[in-house]
Amino acid sequence: MPNKAIHRCLQEIFGFSSFRPGQEAAIDCLLAGRSALAIFPTGGGKSLCYQLPALLLDGLTLVISPLIALMKDQVDALRERGIMAARLDSSIGPAEAQAIYRQLADGSLKLLYIAPERLANERFLNRLQGRPIALLAIDEAHCISEWGHNFRPEYMKIARLAQELNVGRVLALTATATPEVAADIRHAFNIAEHDQIRTSFDRPNLHLVVSPCSAQDRRQRLLKRIRERPPEAGIVYVTLQKTAEEVAEFLCAAGVTARAYHAGMKTEERTAVQDAFMSGDLQLVVATIAFGMGIDKADIRAIYHYNLPKTLENYMQEIGRAGRDGEDAHCEILACADDLTILANFSYGDTPIPETLAGLVEHLLRQDETFDVSLFELSGRYDIRPLVIATVFTYLEMRGVLRATGPFYDSYKILLNRSLAEICADFDPQRATFLQNLFATAKPGRTWLHLNPDQSAEALCQPRERITAAIGYLEEKGELATQVTGLRHGYRLQQQPSDPDKLIAELQQTFADKERHNIERLRGVLAYAEQTRCLSRHLLDYFGEQGTSDCNDCSRCRHGEGQKLPRTAPLEPGATEREIALRIRAENHSALAHPRQLARFLCGISSPAATRAKLSQHPDFGTLGTYPFQKILKMLTA
Repeated sequence: MPNKAIHRCLQEIFGFSSFRPGQEAAIDCLLAGRSALAIFPTGGGKSLCYQLPALLLDGLTLVISPLIALMKDQVDALRERGIMAARLDSSIGPAEAQAIYRQLADGSLKLLYIAPERLANERFLNRLQGRPIALLAIDEAHCISEWGHNFRPEYMKIARLAQELNVGRVLALTATATPEVAADIRHAFNIAEHDQIRTSFDRPNLHLVVSPCSAQDRRQRLLKRIRERPPEAGIVYVTLQKTAEEVAEFLCAAGVTARAYHAGMKTEERTAVQDAFMSGDLQLVVATIAFGMGIDKADIRAIYHYNLPKTLENYMQEIGRAGRDGEDAHCEILACADDLTILANFSYGDTPIPETLAGLVEHLLRQDETFDVSLFELSGRYDIRPLVIATVFTYLEMRGVLRATGPFYDSYKILLNRSLAEICADFDPQRATFLQNLFATAKPGRTWLHLNPDQSAEALCQPRERITAAIGYLEEKGELATQVTGLRHGYRLQQQPSDPDKLIAELQQTFADKERHNIERLRGVLAYAEQTRCLSRHLLDYFGEQGTSDCNDCSRCRHGEGQKLPRTAPLEPGATEREIALRIRAENHSALAHPRQLARFLCGISSPAATRAKLSQHPDFGTLGTYPFQKILKMLTA
């Protein structure tokens, strides 16, 4: 691709006179037909690295991102520039989805944004088959690494999907890859080491401060900091949803314009907060990590961590949302060691109980050669979180025990937009007869038809794929609307392990290692907060940017050595705590039969079985949440 054409596109379409560091190298790599890994800090301009090539390549650019806010903002901006872009996510209605599918079918769509979960939709994958996909862009690519800070099992399947769809090239993008995670990403997508583009994480305009602070003093310390600075856009990050509500209420009572934002709020409430913040009507958002991902607001002047961040990767992402306009921004941690207990306790919620993990694996090994499962049902039966269930399946696939045959929905709700006779009149007699027979297998409801593809396939002696393809075709043509329910995942039992007990032991060890690794990451946050050297230099070293010098600006460089963080929360449970545990045990809840289940309950860690038993509403749920999980577990097993 001539360099002149690339720069003309940059200037005329995107309105930039020059590239940011690393962008041109990544784009050149893709246009030369090679896959690439781009590791840019938050706000470093990753999106241009696939948006610009998308306009110069023949075919579709498919963008996989877990961030709905990012997808919405980018698609809106691209459309304003006259670029055919669209997104498929949970907020898209049936009519808009059908319009997108028509654009996908006629080849007019240049960029399509999807969430990773869309890859679990068999009809969507059928629509992609045979269509030229010039570029597959994977945002938050660090999620592919099981040792990364935000592992998502569905990401590990993207590499195989890229091969099956015969994509032209892959662009993996992340802002938080350590050298080890970067190596995992390159290996998954066969990216050469020389096609990894890493730009500096150094942000001199971000002024880093760590302020040791007791839990009792934090509110007043936060309010004092806010009042010392001019009114400005800022984010206050907290760990718990309850804390977000309480701190926002406290700030409002003190005359600061602040709103809470967390995953427990209704979608319309979160949208209203985000819109007010983006427009400048709202000064501060007090948020869990649910806020900020994909938010492109250039003039955020302050990031406060009311609680310690979960990992240094999270911290780097969160402070990276400040000062994107290049102007100075204040980034302060109000550091208290009490936070370590709650953060560590979260890590124990994902570790399955050895007996239940063994039961799950043994159940899977007893299945027929081909079988399907509901992750939701398995989660409830074995009291293992759905994400962890999905991770178990991924590990079994990696070991060659299972092979996914594809996700599917076991039932459809169908609403015809015309009469069946009118629809069939547009088809030749053979196809019309097939459609009439197909819909004869559906059960009529008051408004919707209910159709089970497996039952219809068996009744008509037709492959299931023909049933789902016919429904998808009619939906694409606007003849009907559908709602799908009952997501199931199909698998093939590739081979029985020679030593099932050894396999189970290896899986148990893997989850134990992950738990230990997560705790080590948390200790890394504590080490950062208590260290004696330059804060900026510590972060750059962590992300593989060696040989950097001190910033001479952060709180350590300005004011000297760090100090141990204050801790006020109790560490050892006593007689009162034992009495609480004995009282709950005497209630004989089946969902709390195992010591680890009861420990989770007492520490306020939700689990599938406890949630279904409505135990999260129990007055003693989370009563011992200030105590370390392992201390409570030790007490219960003594």
